[in-house]
Amino acid sequence: MNSTEPAPPSLPSAGHAEVRIVAASPETARQVAEVLRRCFASTEQRSYPAGPDGGTRLHLSVDTTRSVEPARSWLTASRPPSGDGPGERDGGEG
Repeated sequence: MNSTEPAPPSLPSAGHAEVRIVAASPETARQVAEVLRRCFASTEQRSYPAGPDGGTRLHLSVDTTRSVEPARSWLTASRPPSGDGPGERDGGEG
């Protein structure tokens, strides 16, 4: 771990995720973070240099239990019914 990154936090609570975005430019990283914020409630992003060769790393926390409309309907429709995920229909590996 380098000095620009905080110590890793403990696991997030159920329904929450810690997201790390690494991109060549700050604008690209911000665009990806914006898409996530349109889908889920989230914290303010934190920005760090990605490394000695440049780039940007953004960190944010998302709360998947609090979807933002219209993402909620899209997320619900995109989830397979219980037992219908890859490898679950025939009991085998995906």
